Amino acid sequence: MTPQSSFMIVAAVRNGQLKDLRALLASMNNLPGHADPNNELMPFGKFDRLHFARFVLIEARTAQEIRAFGVTPRPWQPTLAFLGDIDGDMQTFFLELIERAEPGLKKIFSHCEGFSEENQDLLGWMKANNINASATYVNWIGRTVRQIHEEAALHRSLSAYLPKTVDDVGRENVRALRQKLLSYVEMEKYKGRLTLTPPEPTPPEWKMRNLLHMIGVPLILLLLSPLLLVIALIFALRLRMLERSDPELFIRPSREHLAELTVQEDRDVSNQYSVFGDVKPGGVRLLTFKFVLLVTDYLARHIYNRGFLARIKTIHFARWVFMDNNHRVFFASNYDGSHESYMDDFINKVGWGLNLTFTNGVGYPTTRWIIKEGANREHAFKYTQRRHQIPTEVWYKAYPGLTAVDLARNSRIRQGVEIRQSNDAEIREWLSLI
Repeated sequence: MTPQSSFMIVAAVRNGQLKDLRALLASMNNLPGHADPNNELMPFGKFDRLHFARFVLIEARTAQEIRAFGVTPRPWQPTLAFLGDIDGDMQTFFLELIERAEPGLKKIFSHCEGFSEENQDLLGWMKANNINASATYVNWIGRTVRQIHEEAALHRSLSAYLPKTVDDVGRENVRALRQKLLSYVEMEKYKGRLTLTPPEPTPPEWKMRNLLHMIGVPLILLLLSPLLLVIALIFALRLRMLERSDPELFIRPSREHLAELTVQEDRDVSNQYSVFGDVKPGGVRLLTFKFVLLVTDYLARHIYNRGFLARIKTIHFARWVFMDNNHRVFFASNYDGSHESYMDDFINKVGWGLNLTFTNGVGYPTTRWIIKEGANREHAFKYTQRRHQIPTEVWYKAYPGLTAVDLARNSRIRQGVEIRQSNDAEIREWLSLI
């Protein structure tokens, strides 16, 4: 199995360079906010390990909201972020970036502070400017870009061949149907029109790190449980006091801002989402935020790693990143369906989870005991998330037209090719996937 990883290269934009950089990034698109996979600066389509990528200009558009807490907004310089979700490790992917896109990346990063287009060590600069997420989510750990394309081709091929097979042997003769389809797949593989590459061995160092993380985090929490129980009670009471005193911000996003966001949406079955804002002031809020993300990361890594996050099946990748010395947080996701359905999914299925995490962000609707209300106050929640959403300048998806549900279905079709079903009911179920 090839595990997935992520990167996020971040650098402040030089004064006076923002407009030029925005225009340069726009030149990489063939639709508003959507990358041309073959653009000259960063030819995303040449990277066969890259699932999703985006360039975002992070601006603190809601920075003034923290004044409601009696806190002066911290200065923030517009910042370029280049982030991606990849198969395998980040180090070797950075080498691929240099091999295939060095001139373009240098041209882009030359608008950033601390970067010189003429004599910059690009690899060293990218490593130095990469920041790790506090929590990440991968829809299906181990499913590679290559696997996704091969399994999609298998589905297309079987879908085209199945009607002819039904005409030949009849709909009810499921065992004969299956045998003809399997023979067809073998012949297509022999002719080189289909490929089903076996999974790579799982890197031993990743297996060891993952095992240590799986055992170590709960073990440490168990050892600290007597102390944590005492602290939790104090924290809960303090958080409840803060919830009662935090200012309520019910601000409708402007039409111009909404227009800037929506022009990029619904160009594919999937969309992107980038949010940036301030963490509420005070150590209690920050520690709560960090603890919740620690647990989120653990659950995403060891439990919700096979096609769904809690009850949600439409997210491909997501990440939570603290920035500005933990005073601000950035969230990014790639999801299926419309923005409205994405938000409704969260509100209806895991509103408590949203509350646990984002109640610590400035502007989030007031919660009660950190899991109640909040996202359930629908208008206030939707205004908040739209107000803090920022446009993505360039977004790339390696498999347009395919949802996370499609990917899961295609994997099950492949599994049915490689593992024999034990009875007619299982064969019918497999045929129904095609």
